Amino acid sequence: MQDRSLSRRTVLASATVVAAGATAVSGVAATPAAAHSRDRRLKKIISRMSVEAKIGQLFVPYFYGTSATSPSRLDQDRNLKELGVRTVAELIAKYHVGGVIYFSGWANNIQDPRQVADLSNGVQRASLALPTPIPSLISIDQEHGVNVRIGSGATQLPGAMALGAGRSLSDARAAGWISGTELAALGIHQNFAPVADVNVNPANPIINVRSFGADAREVGRMVGAQVTGYQRAGVVACAKHFPGHGDTGEDSHTGLPVITHTREEWERIDAPPFRAAIAAGVDSIMTAHLQVPALDPSNEPATLSPTILQGVLRDELGFDGVIVTDALNMQGVRTKYGDDRVPVLALKAGVDQLLFPPNIDVAYNGVLAAFRGGEITEERLDESVLRILRVKDKAGLLGGSPYVSQREVDRVVGARAHLRAAARIAERTTTLLVNEDGTLPLRRRQRKLLVVGASPAFPTDANRTAVPELAKAFDELGYGTTLLATGRTPDAAMIDEAVAAARGRDAVVVTTDNVGPTSAQRTLVSRLLATGVPVVHLAVRNPYDIAHLGDVPASLASYCWTEVELRAAARVIAGRVEPRGKLPVPVQRADDPARVLFRMGHGLSYDD
Repeated sequence: MQDRSLSRRTVLASATVVAAGATAVSGVAATPAAAHSRDRRLKKIISRMSVEAKIGQLFVPYFYGTSATSPSRLDQDRNLKELGVRTVAELIAKYHVGGVIYFSGWANNIQDPRQVADLSNGVQRASLALPTPIPSLISIDQEHGVNVRIGSGATQLPGAMALGAGRSLSDARAAGWISGTELAALGIHQNFAPVADVNVNPANPIINVRSFGADAREVGRMVGAQVTGYQRAGVVACAKHFPGHGDTGEDSHTGLPVITHTREEWERIDAPPFRAAIAAGVDSIMTAHLQVPALDPSNEPATLSPTILQGVLRDELGFDGVIVTDALNMQGVRTKYGDDRVPVLALKAGVDQLLFPPNIDVAYNGVLAAFRGGEITEERLDESVLRILRVKDKAGLLGGSPYVSQREVDRVVGARAHLRAAARIAERTTTLLVNEDGTLPLRRRQRKLLVVGASPAFPTDANRTAVPELAKAFDELGYGTTLLATGRTPDAAMIDEAVAAARGRDAVVVTTDNVGPTSAQRTLVSRLLATGVPVVHLAVRNPYDIAHLGDVPASLASYCWTEVELRAAARVIAGRVEPRGKLPVPVQRADDPARVLFRMGHGLSYDD
């Protein structure tokens, strides 16, 4: 059902785009003749665009509010302060932007699926009201696992490292298809996923469990499967972060990391997943704000490096899709140049989409000034606009109505079949690392449980945290649970309370989150072990936690703490399903990192 509030002008504008476009078949490569015909039609659209409109097509800014035209007064004030306009509709009209990105939380773009669909329709109405009406490519970071934007109402799926533990290409592909299908129903047609970084550094502060693992070949297989799943659902997938962010101890949000891999190491460790993504037909690739001296001795950030983007990604790897920057508000790309120059240098390096500029007016006018000064030609702008229109066309935005219906949202988003599939996928990812003397599964007489430990908030809902949700999952399985959320840094009094709560329980399930050598979580686990009550440890984020915890009789990894992973872990602990996950990363010894405590591929079953 199309939005009945559409104006006649909007419908006619949409019809103009439909006439100019071609019917898209997602996931099917066009023949050379078909591609030539498509490009000829798209170039006719470009020929009608002003230079200002062409520059606008390159930008993907953020905005505040749940409505395109009538956000709250607070969000209007935020938009006015940071963007110079009150609404995203005004933003589109002023800068002709080719897309926007949705965020939950701070940007207040996401409340529930129906609202998101209404917002998407409002964005499209604003885009089709432009002098050259071209639908927006609406983007999001919906990686799943620890990085989720749309929570309540949508299907939650295991994140990358959990899928890596499951080692199932069909599960990875299905997860991408389910997520992509729901995003498309919400009017979102570009997802900045999957992560193609190979997490070979356990101390990586920014990638970590967002990666499928530490084996480049396995990561490549999973990346290719996810790309296929997303794009079969009609969503533009995006492999990130090129040329590889998996071996860094620094966060590019706050600094400029340096990847010290040799060229041979880069070819062996970092390149394979991006090659796999390209082989799978990935529509877009995101850059990384980091230096790779082996690829570019000038030490320009990869986002601004013609040597890396044009020389390596385009010429060597053969990628001719859309190159999108990582967020331009991140410190890693702002260390050397001003916010007016960064987008110009990114375009000169080979970028097509400019994501999340910290100041849209400064960035837009920086590119416009570069054009007027002859630094960037109109032909260069046309090149990027054509790539962007290609993916819009492939996603069906130019070959049909860009609007979505509430009926389709209700039918698709959070569908029972999707929820069941997500639950089964998650069960195949939970990894049993230690099981001394058959501690697990819990025995029938072990009905009284204490669930205790670190309790991080859900990525999109701070009112829901790990320990209560895990306790609820056990309650639904017929257990009687007591819960105590001690946090990541429990003090002595909290630890004493946990020890007291363990008395009289049949077993203790203790959760940990990012345990380090000096973490108070180690003391908590040690004190619980000393009670003599059977202790089951669950790492709700990093599988590396076990290296710091000594002789726990049972230990599992869930790779995240969202509902789908916690429920799967509870079913495994209760023996309702077998543990099937295998470590996608090695776990080194805490006292000697040169030695491996658990090898990659380790994972017990209840038959072992």
